[in-house]
Amino acid sequence: MTWADGLVGRRVLCVGTDLADVAEIRGVLTRQPSFRTKAFTEAERAYCDIPKDPAERYAVRFAAKEAVLKALGTGLAGAPLTDIEVRRAPEGKPSLHLAGRAAALAEAAGVRTWLISLTHTAAQAHAMVAGLGDET
Repeated sequence: MTWADGLVGRRVLCVGTDLADVAEIRGVLTRQPSFRTKAFTEAERAYCDIPKDPAERYAVRFAAKEAVLKALGTGLAGAPLTDIEVRRAPEGKPSLHLAGRAAALAEAAGVRTWLISLTHTAAQAHAMVAGLGDET
């Protein structure tokens, strides 16, 4: 059985995407050091701060958080960004964990599982998410 086998028969309830400018995020990280704790969980910060220039990692996670909130129809004002955590499996596969207000919004929308795809270059970071419901 593969991870995709669990997707058969599931309805896509919502989709969100976002593109973040890495230089812009780098600038925010420099000008507003508190942005790290306001927007990212402790685990995300630990992962993002490993390389000398963490801007790409922060930018793609910011894009993922905004994509989730777009998928839920709220935009950035919908929930604290720290309610959405981008996790990384040892082999590199990303996943999402929602808590607090973000989890409540997803529950109200019927979202049971999230699919996430991340990519970034030195200039741009892109995230795409899809919220799946129960089996039909």
